[in-house]
Amino acid sequence: MNNIAEQDQTLVAIDLGSNSFHMIVARVNHGEMRPVERFGERVQLAAEMKSNRLTQDAIARGLACLARFRQVIDKLNPDQIRIVGTNALRAAKNAALFIRPAEALMGCPVEVIPGREEARLIYLGVAHTLADDDDARLVVDIGGGSTEFVIGQRFESRLRESLHMGCVTYRDRFFPQGKISAKRFAKAYQAAYQEVLRIRKAYTNHGWDNVVGSSGTMRSAELIVTQQGWADEGINSDNLTLLRKLLLSHKHIDELTDLPGLSERRRGVIVPGVAIISGVFDALGIKHLHTSPGALREGVVYEMMGRLEHEDVRERTVSALMRRAEVDQQNADQVEAMAMLLFDAAAVNWQLSEVDRNLVRWAARLHEVGLSIAHTQFHKHGQYLIEHSDLPGFSKQMQTALGLLVRSHRQRFPIEDFAGLDEQQTSHLQRLCALMRLAALFKYVTPVEGEPLFSTQVSGNDVALHFDPGWLARHPLTSEALKAEQRVLKKIGFKLWLHGA
Repeated sequence: MNNIAEQDQTLVAIDLGSNSFHMIVARVNHGEMRPVERFGERVQLAAEMKSNRLTQDAIARGLACLARFRQVIDKLNPDQIRIVGTNALRAAKNAALFIRPAEALMGCPVEVIPGREEARLIYLGVAHTLADDDDARLVVDIGGGSTEFVIGQRFESRLRESLHMGCVTYRDRFFPQGKISAKRFAKAYQAAYQEVLRIRKAYTNHGWDNVVGSSGTMRSAELIVTQQGWADEGINSDNLTLLRKLLLSHKHIDELTDLPGLSERRRGVIVPGVAIISGVFDALGIKHLHTSPGALREGVVYEMMGRLEHEDVRERTVSALMRRAEVDQQNADQVEAMAMLLFDAAAVNWQLSEVDRNLVRWAARLHEVGLSIAHTQFHKHGQYLIEHSDLPGFSKQMQTALGLLVRSHRQRFPIEDFAGLDEQQTSHLQRLCALMRLAALFKYVTPVEGEPLFSTQVSGNDVALHFDPGWLARHPLTSEALKAEQRVLKKIGFKLWLHGA
């Protein structure tokens, strides 16, 4: 039988950037990715954000763009779709006003990824466009709301950082109404320079052999440079100075129509973009960079390909966190095994997915991670570590859900922690929490006798455990824990039935 990665797979990756939305449709066969369609629109989701809130106009533009993307998806019927959101959705307090209708429209989750996860995926997309050598590369990607910096070798990133500076946010901040002046440019440049100083020591200490620029802003700047005849390729200190002078010879972005190589969609952000590039060059002492067509969306496709081959970076992330926290492997294995037995018994009735299975499995492996801080309230410490750590491969929503499972696996059920979720999400996640709580109760049984002798049935929010006669009487600690659990679960609308007492 053929491996799934050897069969034709059509994958779709959608990047919801702060400036533009991009979609790539790729066909994968025998481990090779071939793009077949690319779509991009300037949405400017981050435009005119005030008090970290998306405007209604920006939300409407974003949903209209996704409706057009959806038409392509309906026609192609891809095997997998993954949608990732970046800085605008990370920062927006009202992001749910866009995410919920977007998910309903697209029929799949919108994953808001942390800045360093965005950097990792960008590097993955860029690395696949470069020579497979051992050079250390610094990759810089200027987006609409953030700029990512990554140092890596081959396909592995070593240092990852995301700074709060982007061509849309800098345009709104330093070039309002599209006005251009040397004074405005200097303020934007100085702000970018100061921002990059935060990472300069770590990055220069690590060092790199060459620099690669990713994103439309970098490639637009390079295209203007080559069209002016200042270089055959790439951006260097000299032609960057010439480009800056050329841009500052104009007084308004509407006057930039005469620049060969500058597309209409990049006209409004090229000046703040070049200010950021200049700040990056000077703060890090960069003399030359070349650009790459690889970007976040390509990285998402390669990540999806890795999961097809069961090379899931999230598995390595969970294992690394367990090692750092010195988690008891035996306890983790026991709770994981019991959680999977309960999960399989409930999966059909509760319509649980493979994503849910992974979430419960990882939560079981990490349920004691908080012990690395203190035994008292260790489930709360575990939640904090999971939600606030850099976990490569995980979206912000998945880290939140994983943290909730760990937080909820013992003691009082934290109903207040579910306040930000809608009714359907709350109900679904609480069912996963119920499985975790039950699995953890048998931690002190399985080492002695193997799997507890019971079968599981679920119907709605009723969970029935059927034990062999006398089993509960022979295990008074577990019996009392299960009775206490009946009272806890009742408060969130579950009934736990114990048969065979």
